[in-house]
Amino acid sequence: MSDLALTLARIQFGFTISFHIVFPAITIGLASYLAVLEASWLKTKNTVYLDLYHFWVKLFSLCFGMGVVSGLVMAYQFGTNWSGFSSVAGSVTGPLLAYEVLTAFFLEAGFLGVMLFGWNKVGPTLHFAATVMVAIGTLVSATWILASNSWMHTPQGFTLVDGKVIPVDWFKIIFNPSFPYRLVHMVIGAYLATALFVVASGAWQLLRGKDNASVRKMLSMGLWLILLLAPLQVVVGDMHGLNTLKHQPAKIAAIEAHWENKGDEATPLILLAWPDMAQEKNHFALEIPVLGSLILRHSLTAQIPALKDFSPQDRPNATIIFWTFRIMVGLGMLMMLLAATSLWLRYKKQLYQHKPFLTFATAMGPAGVIAILSGWFTTEIGRQPWVVYGVLRTADAVTPHTASEVGLTLALFVIIYLAVFGMGTLYVLRLVNIGPKTDEALQGDAISVNPGVVNAFALAPEFHPDAKSPATGKEK
Repeated sequence: MSDLALTLARIQFGFTISFHIVFPAITIGLASYLAVLEASWLKTKNTVYLDLYHFWVKLFSLCFGMGVVSGLVMAYQFGTNWSGFSSVAGSVTGPLLAYEVLTAFFLEAGFLGVMLFGWNKVGPTLHFAATVMVAIGTLVSATWILASNSWMHTPQGFTLVDGKVIPVDWFKIIFNPSFPYRLVHMVIGAYLATALFVVASGAWQLLRGKDNASVRKMLSMGLWLILLLAPLQVVVGDMHGLNTLKHQPAKIAAIEAHWENKGDEATPLILLAWPDMAQEKNHFALEIPVLGSLILRHSLTAQIPALKDFSPQDRPNATIIFWTFRIMVGLGMLMMLLAATSLWLRYKKQLYQHKPFLTFATAMGPAGVIAILSGWFTTEIGRQPWVVYGVLRTADAVTPHTASEVGLTLALFVIIYLAVFGMGTLYVLRLVNIGPKTDEALQGDAISVNPGVVNAFALAPEFHPDAKSPATGKEK
């Protein structure tokens, strides 16, 4: 297979999985957010929480649907484009993906209908249980997917027989060395992406002059979550980085664009540069002495492995992941700035009126999604040239298609994905622009709160207090 065909196959997989990462990440965060909203409503009987629930459940269902559709494509690509990978490592990755379907997907599917359509069919406690089950299902799904992906980075618990991976210890396979760090890092990232989405939606409504209790509540809740999770993500990211340094040192060397160690000199932190893979050096480098050792080794003297310690064919593309990593970190710093500024404005009682801050919060809406994609690019491109690190090279995993065949399907994917998911995203943004309904907007169509049936779809004609029965035509 030509190098061009291999590159196109990698681009195609990266393009399709990038869409798939975005929607499940948002559904992970929104599912937990919906559970919190419903729990808050059950405890306080404050209909603001219920207004927000019915607003965000619409966006959740849209993102959930797009996530399922985009995920189906991924399964087929393992056979069509990466048959070598399926042949060698399918005995591990296949069962892990099957476990996801048997546990997470069935759990979500079983309770999703109750969550979306069961308000007038079940009591409030059972409906809340359904929401919680869906939220747990999204987390279980992430667990299995991250177990599979982490094993590809830090494989263990197997043996090779005739070039095929044979599982020997499923506990070691699932709980491989990088799995805990990747799982926590990804789930926090999903929560941050969702919180930023919620905050931006609230800030946008306030900038448009739509100031009510629901808008203020979702802005406030999202900012509190960012204030909690953004610093925590820094700590988890540091632990993840130390783990990667231990198991994938070439990736860290490429992320830092660190070409060689000079004597006993501590490793500098390169803030900005243009890594040149051909010439094996950095152009326009801006360095801070010693700081690289302090961050990566927690030492003032210890060095990290350098790119020149590895043969050229075993080096990840530093030009790409040097920048994707810095985009992720830079956006993380902006998240912390957003959270710290919100804390100050709360103290000054200007959180909902400060237009420059609200503009900043609105602009930060896509930052969480961009940070997730940047982090994923860093992780996956940093694993190259391996699909299963140290076991199976990417060039040996790809199906031997011609460049024209892969190029044609890539072009079709780009056209179809931009059309389908572009329209879906535009519809999501349209709903965000409308904003949540409020008690005032309902004009007396109050949602009944009683220990029996919950009339939560008050906006629908069949649930209007003054509407006629669709079956008899008589007044209810």
